[in-house]
Amino acid sequence: MGQSARMGQSRRSFLKRAGAVAGAAVAGPLIITDRTIAQTRTLYVNTWGGSLTQAQDEAFYKPFTKATGIKVVPVTPVSYVKLKAQVTSGHYEWDITSINQAQWLRAEREGLVEPIDWDIVGKDWLWPGAVFANGIASTMLSSNICYLKDKFPNGGPRNWADFWDVKKFPGTRSLYDGDAVQAVMAALMADGVHKDKLYPLDLDRGFKKLEEIKPHIKVFWREGTQSQQLLRDGEVDMMLIWNARASELIAQGHKIELVWDQAINNVTVFGVAKKAPNAKLAWEYVKFCLQPGPLADYAQRLYYGPANPKAYEFIPEAAARNLPTYPKNLEIGVSVDPIWGADNLAKLEERYASWKSS
Repeated sequence: MGQSARMGQSRRSFLKRAGAVAGAAVAGPLIITDRTIAQTRTLYVNTWGGSLTQAQDEAFYKPFTKATGIKVVPVTPVSYVKLKAQVTSGHYEWDITSINQAQWLRAEREGLVEPIDWDIVGKDWLWPGAVFANGIASTMLSSNICYLKDKFPNGGPRNWADFWDVKKFPGTRSLYDGDAVQAVMAALMADGVHKDKLYPLDLDRGFKKLEEIKPHIKVFWREGTQSQQLLRDGEVDMMLIWNARASELIAQGHKIELVWDQAINNVTVFGVAKKAPNAKLAWEYVKFCLQPGPLADYAQRLYYGPANPKAYEFIPEAAARNLPTYPKNLEIGVSVDPIWGADNLAKLEERYASWKSS
């Protein structure tokens, strides 16, 4: 049976096994108060677009609207710059976003974050480590090595040292344009730094190693859909890619290999913009989405790992093995340090941009 068929069966199995439980879980915790009703009944949700937004629409938006009557309007793309601009100006395009922990901590430090409304969210259902910088963890995504099987019929790169080895594994490469931290982490692991010894990141060493691979980087991709297209067209032979984008291609029958060893893990959090017009509705949405049922449904549609461990009660084993928070995948991966990132991100991004253009 192909992976696409297995994933389809997984989702159907989930709906049969967990539908009633999920419905109770998401309906029960919602607290529709007079203050909530006084606001507009439309919530604007910041999202990346593409297959990610499609998965959110099916797992989150539509069920949330059905349960509460609150309309959800997605606004793309996710942007830290837009978060800061709208809070500073008071002109809001969206109320709630989901970004990585380092960016969210940076936002909290700059006063761009609405405190968690505990009257709505509650604490009794949260798991250890769920709360971070007035945001609540939603999913973990991984940035993995991925390669074309036809290009490497005897097996391709298995770690970042292999990715850098252009003699053993000749071919074109691609890295992500938008994440300097991941690029430096990959470079340091390629240079022999153990994954448990990466932080604080040695930037000089990392950029020196990046310089070695630069002539072989054909393109720095900017969006998830672009990364997929590069593989579909065979424009690059190997790349750093978000795990869900690669798994989606595999499910569609494309001959690529996703490598979990030394995958770089990032936790995303749901957070509400400071003084967002629909903050109350936003916290209702957060509590809805992070219940085990909806989060499990979302994880099976997009293959990002649910932060709420109870979601795994509703995810079949075949689907769970594709997720970053699956124990075996988590064990061999490496996590970004969000506190270091928040402390150093601005200057690192500037250096990365300068390096790419030089």
